[in-house]
Amino acid sequence: MKAKQIENYIIENYGECKHDPKQLSKALKQTAKFFNLDTFKLFLLIIENRPIDEANTHSYGFHTPNGREIVNTFKYFYYN
Repeated sequence: MKAKQIENYIIENYGECKHDPKQLSKALKQTAKFFNLDTFKLFLLIIENRPIDEANTHSYGFHTPNGREIVNTFKYFYYN
């Protein structure tokens, strides 16, 4: 996803974008490539905590170890 798409989605659904959309875009692309995931599905996991079924990220509404690894990897790429 491009930074402008991210910013527009967040503003449209939440009112304002408090994070750096360029850094979000970069971290999404890196994480999606690392785990071979769809960037938009990863974005929804990070922003709205929506499960990614093919990656088995949730079980009974909670993150699985794989889901936590994906989120933590995204955080690593976002903050570094």
